[in-house]
Amino acid sequence: MHRLYVVTHPQSIHHVEDRVGGWYDTPLTDHGRRQAEAIAVRLSVLCAGETLRLTSSDLLRCSQTAEVIGRHLNVKHHLTPDLREMSCGVAEGKPQAWLDSRRLPVPEEGGLDDTGGIEGAETRRQTGTRIYRAMEALRADPADCQIIVTHGFALTFVIAWWIGMPIESLGRVNFPVASGSITHLEENPRWRSRAVAALGETGHLAGL
Repeated sequence: MHRLYVVTHPQSIHHVEDRVGGWYDTPLTDHGRRQAEAIAVRLSVLCAGETLRLTSSDLLRCSQTAEVIGRHLNVKHHLTPDLREMSCGVAEGKPQAWLDSRRLPVPEEGGLDDTGGIEGAETRRQTGTRIYRAMEALRADPADCQIIVTHGFALTFVIAWWIGMPIESLGRVNFPVASGSITHLEENPRWRSRAVAALGETGHLAGL
């Protein structure tokens, strides 16, 4: 795995309704589908002539995005629940204001095992552990170029795995990006060094 493009799904119903996402399973909006088409066109340029693997979170907003990408690039998409967004427990699907008014502040020692007092919510440790598991499963795939479709906060843990951060270091890290973005991760095979070559690019969405 020397080159990886990580897509954050575009606009979904929970965005326009201002509801908590997490594992709340909403589809793309019509605008989100147009954004997915633009993402696919951009990836067809970035990955032209290469063998590909396309892996996605199994939630609708990601799987629908992956379906569009797969059609453009003529590649089958694989789904896994391990690439889902962090679960927000009982807050999922509720108005964002409901969660904002109830979530407790992150403790001084950091957020690795914090749920914010929300019943059933995942911690960063739990989320990172399953996303690291997903990435380890992809490590040996022979494809020249790998594409992952995931969620905004989940992207942080993909990048953390890529640059070799241990799970214990995930309590404070965050790589914020926009919905519908493409992040380019690349390894130098000579030096075995890994870089975040481009974080959260959105130029392909211009004019939509």
